[in-house]
Amino acid sequence: MSTVLFDTPGPKAQARHRIMTVIAAVLAVLLLAWVLWKLYEEGEFQASVWEDMSQPNIWEAYWKGLLATLKAAASAIVLSVVFGAVLAIARLSDRAWVRFPARVVVEFFRAVPLLLQIMFVYFGLGLGLYWSLVLALTLYNGSVLAEVFRAGMLAVPQGQSEAAYAIGMRKNQVMRLVLMPQSITIMLPAIVSQCVIVLKDTALGQIVSYRELVVESQGIAGFIHHTFVPLAVAAAIFITINYSLSRLAIYLEARMARRGQSSGQKVDLGTINAAQNAGV
Repeated sequence: MSTVLFDTPGPKAQARHRIMTVIAAVLAVLLLAWVLWKLYEEGEFQASVWEDMSQPNIWEAYWKGLLATLKAAASAIVLSVVFGAVLAIARLSDRAWVRFPARVVVEFFRAVPLLLQIMFVYFGLGLGLYWSLVLALTLYNGSVLAEVFRAGMLAVPQGQSEAAYAIGMRKNQVMRLVLMPQSITIMLPAIVSQCVIVLKDTALGQIVSYRELVVESQGIAGFIHHTFVPLAVAAAIFITINYSLSRLAIYLEARMARRGQSSGQKVDLGTINAAQNAGV
């Protein structure tokens, strides 16, 4: 079916698409075969590797690293949400002396690479491995979430806040009781995506020798003298957790939709940038 932006391809175009699909599939298979062959040459598929991986201390190290990763990610996510909400409310304040410092904080921590922030906090404040990683993750991701929250509250129909003001609510009450609750469903996909990023960014803790999952995997790789399999196991663990988070977000969104709180307008990067360019 043709639309305004897309015409249904004709017989020749369909034939070209099939040929290109076959070529792409063949190239993908060849690339995968080459990668597997290189790993085979490196001895990554030897039975001795899997025998070494079956040792109890290997999986104890994985478990220890996984707990450290989840602990840092959970703390950073909770603190980032709180920090981001406070910054978002400050960014929407009517008072310039509140709005301007909040904007400076958001722009600064969004612009500085997270790796540098971890190093600055660790070597500058001396908070220790765990809190250096958590604080850096909080500052960076809280600043990103602040823009997500702000865009989500701006996406709520203006009539909602006008009705709240009409019954005598003050600005902070409108924020806390009207805009924030309604915007949660709008922001949920973006919030979950940022939580996934926080979880993956815990791997940067290795720069200060925080022993999370990736660092433990590297130690296992050195112990069994093979790199690919231990890191592949760590990647599989990350994929499983992140996929579970995504499914949880879909479940929560569907549940809210059944309650009549459909997230018709989802926050994306374009919305955030548009709001920022508007200087709100």
